[in-house]
Amino acid sequence: MRRTPTCVLTDADPPRVTGGHAVDRHVQIGSLTKALTGTVLARMAEAGVLGLDDPVERWLPAPPGTGITLLHLARHTSGLPRLPPGLGRRDPYAAFGQAELLRLVRTLDTVTVRPPGEEEYSNLGYAVLGAALAAAGGAGYEELLQGHVLRPLDVTEVTARPATGQRLAAPGLLPGTRRRPWTMDGAILPAGGLWATPRAVAALVVGLLVERRLGEPAVGWQSAGPLYWHNGATRDASVFAGAMADGRWVVVHRLNGRPDDTDRAGIDLLRRG
Repeated sequence: MRRTPTCVLTDADPPRVTGGHAVDRHVQIGSLTKALTGTVLARMAEAGVLGLDDPVERWLPAPPGTGITLLHLARHTSGLPRLPPGLGRRDPYAAFGQAELLRLVRTLDTVTVRPPGEEEYSNLGYAVLGAALAAAGGAGYEELLQGHVLRPLDVTEVTARPATGQRLAAPGLLPGTRRRPWTMDGAILPAGGLWATPRAVAALVVGLLVERRLGEPAVGWQSAGPLYWHNGATRDASVFAGAMADGRWVVVHRLNGRPDDTDRAGIDLLRRG
């Protein structure tokens, strides 16, 4: 059996790492990226760069009259499917670049699986949202993330392409081997492609959800009563990050573990607090 390196950070206790995990190595955070993309959207809207209700065709070459707005994309109510069509299996997002995304955008009215306004969790929707933000802001996604979120919070250890020596990938079956992570630095990046150190994720949770230094939590975060949270999972990495209204917070990141178990561990820690 493969080891399950685990890193747990909370407001109440010192960091706890097991199995070779580390607070200062970059790990994939999967769909937790969406919470940061949603924060970029909110900040750009506050700055007047774009409007939350802008139709997607204002910023991208989509057919007119789709009825899909930027807010629909951020809320998973665009009607777009969960995944882009035609993905591979071994490294599914490796060949999904900007050219492939724009080809889909040009026929967006034929790709939807539900009418706008109905919920359908969509990685594709967030890929389209990221492209729209880049078009509106006149800069790449990472530059927008840096300017609107990371620099204002003084968080540095978040990137799409960490140096090989700074990455922490999941252990393989054989001693000393590592699993090859998915390639997610193309068009899918705004939906789930970021890497971050666990301590950087904790700083984001505190800055965005506890101290609320950039305002109220943005649309990308999920909410359940007093809890704001988001999770994320790639091939071999999973994360849960959340904070309660009373200031308690938790970050759990695991390699090789089941994502549902990662979520459960984070929620249990918040309940015990």
